[in-house]
Amino acid sequence: MQENQTLIPEESARYTVEVESIDEVIRLFGVFDENLQVIEAETGAHIVTTPECITLTGADEDASLASAVVEQLLSIIRRGEAIDRGRIRYCIDLAKEGNAELIGELMDDVVAFTNRGRQIKCKTLGQKKYIAALKRNTVTFGVGPAGTGKTYLAVAMAVLAFKNKEVDKIILTRPAVEAGEHLGFLPGDLQTKVDPYLRPLYDALYDFLGVENFKALTERGAIEVAPLAYMRGRTLNSAYIILDEAQNCTIEQMKMFLTRFGEGSRVVVTGDITQIDLPRERVSGLVHALHVLRDVEGIAEIYLTHKDVVRHEMVQKIIRAYEKADKRNQEEGEWKKD
Repeated sequence: MQENQTLIPEESARYTVEVESIDEVIRLFGVFDENLQVIEAETGAHIVTTPECITLTGADEDASLASAVVEQLLSIIRRGEAIDRGRIRYCIDLAKEGNAELIGELMDDVVAFTNRGRQIKCKTLGQKKYIAALKRNTVTFGVGPAGTGKTYLAVAMAVLAFKNKEVDKIILTRPAVEAGEHLGFLPGDLQTKVDPYLRPLYDALYDFLGVENFKALTERGAIEVAPLAYMRGRTLNSAYIILDEAQNCTIEQMKMFLTRFGEGSRVVVTGDITQIDLPRERVSGLVHALHVLRDVEGIAEIYLTHKDVVRHEMVQKIIRAYEKADKRNQEEGEWKKD
């Protein structure tokens, strides 16, 4: 941690944030002060610490911003939550918008508990809006890039609804779109061939139910994880139904899926419209449905962005880089092929 050796120009503003222990300062600023460096770089303020307080100096706007961010991050730490550079940058973004206090609201709502008792909370305002839509609507579309928690949170809500006896079964499905390999050439029977496509859904269910409980519920027919083709011709009553990777559905598949559910069912459709693997001439059923159903009562469309990514901070950077490239492509035309 930095020693308070820097001379502060008279025209600089100074803010002081008290700390309860040197331990929370260490947790705030991270190993080798890596978090401190992020806060300074993103806010433009200079930060020095003592065992009693954190002092933030710089232009008034910069120092005020950094002070608000540090106070919110300390409140997170005092609630027993971990922070990382992704959460720090998100907090800074909110503070720049004048909404730093909203970070605290995210800490209050527990969405669900994993099989091992870990609390699952919304980490961004986008996720909180998504959860609210899942609770309120019969059909919810969750659209956004990888790492925003679209599928994981939907599974959490499905398990919660099942445990609360709001539904009798959970059905999770994905289109088995081939990306470089043909199913017919992969070894094994049909279930073995499609399992890799469904693995993210299995992983989420294992997290909330445990492997043994999941297997028991599957054998009872209370949980079903299957490729989208298995949905045709069925009516699904009192079920929580999640369609994942929906950007890879055709229009016909999407219409088929959205007309399967019956009384007492809830439907969640998740996807990333920037990751469509369909042949170029095919229109994504997700894109089409978002346009056709946008004004239908009881259907919510929630759009998550790179700010809602809760994976490694590099994922945010990668997504933003691709977004910028896509924007350039739209302005300059398609990439030229060799």
